[in-house]
Formats: sequence, structure tokens, C-alpha cells
Amino acid sequence: MLKKVVLIALPHVAPFEFGVVCEVFGIDRTEMSGPAFDFHVVAAEPGPVPTSLGYTMFISEGLEAAADADLIAVPAHAIDEPVHPEVVRVLREAEARGAWILSVCSGAFTLAAAGILDGRAATTHWMHAERLARDYPLTAVDPDVLFVEDRRVISSAGTAAGIGACLHLVRTELGAVAANVIARRMVVPPQRSGGQSQYIQAPVAPIQSDSFADVTDWMLRNLDQELSVDELARRALMSPRTFARRFRADLGTTPAAWLNRQRLLRAQVMLEQTDLGLEQVAAETGFGSAAVMRHHFVKVLKTTPIAYRRTFSCTDAAPAVPPLLVPSL
Repeated sequence: MLKKVVLIALPHVAPFEFGVVCEVFGIDRTEMSGPAFDFHVVAAEPGPVPTSLGYTMFISEGLEAAADADLIAVPAHAIDEPVHPEVVRVLREAEARGAWILSVCSGAFTLAAAGILDGRAATTHWMHAERLARDYPLTAVDPDVLFVEDRRVISSAGTAAGIGACLHLVRTELGAVAANVIARRMVVPPQRSGGQSQYIQAPVAPIQSDSFADVTDWMLRNLDQELSVDELARRALMSPRTFARRFRADLGTTPAAWLNRQRLLRAQVMLEQTDLGLEQVAAETGFGSAAVMRHHFVKVLKTTPIAYRRTFSCTDAAPAVPPLLVPSL
């Protein structure tokens, strides 16, 4: 269970990526039926730590707090700084005991320097991906995705991709409802697939800014229906080919993949918050049958719907905050 979270402040840390981890894990959200973590910010040498924007933070706690952490997070920082040997030790010990390790943006370089990414798939900001692959050839660097999870190590691309990675971890450990509570408080989409592209390739033909917002809102309200590309294209006033191309360009994934992720998220919430049978959950989320729903759970979440409900059901607890029904942009 994810309880204790330790964030390591490294020299010339990037404030935004540092703040992302603080925002997700550092705020007590129990008043909204959300999680509260035992959150610590630490440094290899407690005291002043310079940021990338020129001001200094004072970190009072040392690395000893990381000894029993369930998650150690490393935010973006200057990649040319040498890695403190005690940080290397802490990361290696965390990996050895099976703790989660998460990096945001250039934080992946610290994980790589510690050997954590050897033999693993990883990502970082696309501007740094080529260097990460060159400097650490034992790491399979994917420059085109938002985040990667490989055997309890999560690496993410820049800025907002870190939010998606953090929420992915919360969802994995605590369930979709807990992740939705945090997303609602942060006013961000509750679900982003790690496989989405880091950036939109240009140029694309100009379209109205709300074209896909309207369509995806409608898709979310009708997940239980058969939603073909032809029908979606008609609603967007486009040809099927143009709709599919522009949807992928704007949202970083295909309409079918987007639908499957939203259906999966809705099914997770229903399994957590209701006692409905598997066939009814599958019907209301558009999977059609419990067997099809089980296939997608095993493929994406590496678990079955029954096991997921057993782990995350909150039907005996206080009512949880309703899920966010917003496009996963």
C-alpha cells in the first residue's frame, strides 16, 4: 500500500516538476474522501538547495526518511550536476526492497546514474531523450510517450506528463476513485494514457478549438453505446478519415484507444463504488460482456475485475466523490 512518499530535492531542481509531486502527494484530501500520505521532502545535504529559477529552498530533512519509503520521487533538475553518492545508495536500496521509484522529466538522469534504469524502458522530456539514450545505452528510451512504468519504476516526460504519471501511480495503488479525488482538486483530467504522444506534430489543418471537446463529452455520456468512427465523424462534421487523423493529432491516440481507456476508467469506478454484477458493469461501460471487460482489465491493469473490486471496493465506506467526466486531454 502506498503510504509514505519521499521527494528528493536535488541541486537546481525545477520548481514546477517539484511542485507536481508536492501537489499530488503532499496534500491531505481526507475531507473529500481522498488519500493522505506521509509526505517528506529531503535532501542529501539538508540546508539550502538552489532551484533552476535562481531562488533557494531550505530543506530541513535528510535522506534517512527514505529508508522505509513506499515511493521515492525525483523531480527535474540540472542534468550536468553530479549525483550525490548517498542519493544513489538510497535509490538502489529502494529498488532492492521493491519500493516504487518515480522520476519527472530530467529526474530520469539521476535514476539512470544510479543504475535503476539499466535493462528497463524509460522516458524523459523529448529534448533530453537522445542524450539519455546515448549516455545510458542499457536503458530503452522511448522519446514519444508521456510516461513509462517498468517493474515499479515510473519515468515521465516534462511538466504536465508528471501529473499523469503521479495519478497513474495513485490509481494503481489506491484505485480510480482516489485518483479522481486528487484530479478534481487539481482541476486536471483524471486519466492520461502513458502511451500518448509527448507533443502534437505540426502542422494540422485549423479546426474549431471545441470540436473534439463536444465530441468527447458526448462519447463519455454514451460509453454504453456502439460508437463507430463514422458516427463520431458525423457529429464532428468531418469525413471519417479526417476525423480519425485529427483526433489522433489532437489527443495523441486513436478514437478506439481513447474509448477503451475511458470505458476502463468508468468500469474501475463502478467496481469500486457499486455492487453491480460484472455483466451489468460491462454493459453500462460499453464493453458488452464481462469476458470482454476482463480481457481489457488483464491487458491494461494486469488484474481481473473481481480482483480489482476485492482490492479497491469502497461500498462499505463513506460515499466517495463522483468521478470526473472530462476528456482525457
